[in-house]
Amino acid sequence: MITLIAGTNRPQSRARRIALLYASLLAELGEETQLLDLAELPADFITTALYDNAGCHPAYNRLAGLLDAGNKLVIIIPEYNGSFPGVLKAFIDGLPYPGGIRGKKAALVGLSSGGQGGLLAMTHFTDILMYLGTAVLPQRVRLPFIDKDLSAVGELNNVFSVGLLREQAVALLAF
Repeated sequence: MITLIAGTNRPQSRARRIALLYASLLAELGEETQLLDLAELPADFITTALYDNAGCHPAYNRLAGLLDAGNKLVIIIPEYNGSFPGVLKAFIDGLPYPGGIRGKKAALVGLSSGGQGGLLAMTHFTDILMYLGTAVLPQRVRLPFIDKDLSAVGELNNVFSVGLLREQAVALLAF
């Protein structure tokens, strides 16, 4: 089982659409997936599920519990202001430490409206994953100009980008 994380809490985000597309690629390869969409986080989780309240919020715990299903992750990271979304960091901060995602393997997909394709976001997030003991697949996929390349229903019209995602999915299965 591979958990795909849509790394923003924006409803119906592009990250979610890419995660669903990635799930279909993994299904073609015979792999089971599940979606962990940060849009499902409770709005108040920063005060009701973290620190002294760790383990006390059922909705947060349900999402965090999805990480227990397997040892591989695909994290779709949109670039927000030159880095990754703060909600992704807050979600990670709420996971048990040093457990949570320690020992897991992760593939990263960055996306942005500009030409960098989430490179800065993936670089910043890679540092955090490595600190937490999560192995990161060196083959990271950047999806630049996502506004132009992704339809409202989740179709990626850039054949090259779809090929990169498929190659990464194959590499993740072997990782």
